[in-house]
Amino acid sequence: MATSPTKGVKYISDNRKARHDYFIHETYEAGIALTGTEVKSLRQGKVNLKDSFCRIENGEVFLLGMHISPYDQGNRFNHDPLRTRKLLLHKYEIIKLLGKIQEKGYTLIPLNLYFKKGKVKVTVALVTGKKLYDKRQALAEKEAKRDIERRMKSRNY
Repeated sequence: MATSPTKGVKYISDNRKARHDYFIHETYEAGIALTGTEVKSLRQGKVNLKDSFCRIENGEVFLLGMHISPYDQGNRFNHDPLRTRKLLLHKYEIIKLLGKIQEKGYTLIPLNLYFKKGKVKVTVALVTGKKLYDKRQALAEKEAKRDIERRMKSRNY
C-alpha cells in the first residue's frame, strides 16, 4: 500500500508574497538548525517568512530575516527572534545553487515552513524577480480564469 506524500506533514507558515513577486524556477527541501524555544514557537505558529532570504557563505546556506517570536513560557535563555539560521542541504545542492546565484537576477528565498516526521523543514526556491507588468498580467490571467469558472458553474444543462 502506497503512502501519500503529504502524510506526516504539518504546514507552519507559507510565504504567499513570494509567489506574487517572483518567478519560481527550482525548489529544494532543506532542514534548518534551530534551538528548543524556536521549535516550541513554531509549534504555536509564531513565525513570519515575509522578508526573509538565503545567502551562501563559506559553502554553507544561511536563512536571514525570518522572524520567530520568542516563546511565551521561555526564560532568560530565549532565542533572538531575527537571528541567522543555518540551512541543511547536501554539498552538491549548495554547489549547484552557488553557480546559479552568481548569474544575474537569481536569488534564494524560503517558500514555506513545515514539520515532516517531527523535523522542521523549509522549502527554498531559486527565483527571479517579476516586473510590475508581469504581476499585472498574472493578476489578469487569474481573474479571467476565475470568471470562466464562475460562468461554467452558473450554466444550467
